[in-house]
Amino acid sequence: MHLIYIFIFAKMNLKQLEHLLALADTGSFSQAANQVHLTQPALSRSIQQLEQDLEARLIDRNGRRNELTNLGHIVAERARHLILEAEEIRRIVQHMQTGLMGPLSVGLGSGPASILSTRLMRYVNQHHPDMTLTITRGPVEQQIQRLRERSLDALVVDLRSVVPSTDLKIEALNQMRGALIARASHPLFKKRQKDFNLSTILKYPLATTKLTDEVIRRFVNRYGAEIDIAGAVKLRCEEIDNLLQTVKECDAVYFGVAAAARDALSNGSLKELSVTPSLDFGATFGIITLKARTETTGIEIFKNFVRETLKD
Repeated sequence: MHLIYIFIFAKMNLKQLEHLLALADTGSFSQAANQVHLTQPALSRSIQQLEQDLEARLIDRNGRRNELTNLGHIVAERARHLILEAEEIRRIVQHMQTGLMGPLSVGLGSGPASILSTRLMRYVNQHHPDMTLTITRGPVEQQIQRLRERSLDALVVDLRSVVPSTDLKIEALNQMRGALIARASHPLFKKRQKDFNLSTILKYPLATTKLTDEVIRRFVNRYGAEIDIAGAVKLRCEEIDNLLQTVKECDAVYFGVAAAARDALSNGSLKELSVTPSLDFGATFGIITLKARTETTGIEIFKNFVRETLKD
């Protein structure tokens, strides 16, 4: 059976598979031809040659509609893996031959972004000026899909948002402590109390990211059912830097990872509110890469930086 596969793949080439995928994605010979920079007749000949080589029909040609046959869908799915592996080989060879860092694209969740983004860009600029760094944001599911498509090299996100999968390599990092934080001139600090009841703090608007059901449940278990933590959230945003800036300018209270406010806590513009019983919440961030992908020097540098930086 393996000899049969070797014989079949020897008769094909990656360009033919790329042309098939373009047609699969667009459903149109004209759009697919534009996508791969060919004339429509040339694209048609390429796919016809692929069908001849495989001795199978891959496309149902019904007037203007061009749909993959059942076998065509199977071939297209396999083709995506082959093309990605070929790109991976080119990337590794280029990296080894040139010795350059090359481009690095990483995705960051809201918490990691607030802690890492500026520090990472500054670090790369100072220590690895030949590296081209791109940082992206977005929903975790979307970023994992981009990781699988190889448009991202690595992710750092809250692991509570990640569904484990056999193709993902997940490295859990230190748990980051959660905190309630307000501006230094907040009315609460004028009370000169050392500790506050949560109900007192929640008289002020809470500014945070989207609270998960797990976090809400843990609040209820720790502070009682009378505490409506979800109802106290009046300002919700996935950009933590924006939340912190807002908290500096009004009486809202930030709830989230304390390390995100590290600089403001250090210079005294923000202060942490001590609550009784103490908060028992935090986030476990993790680095996610693809198991099947060879890690470049750039990815190793990024991982080491993240391990050293994501600490309370």
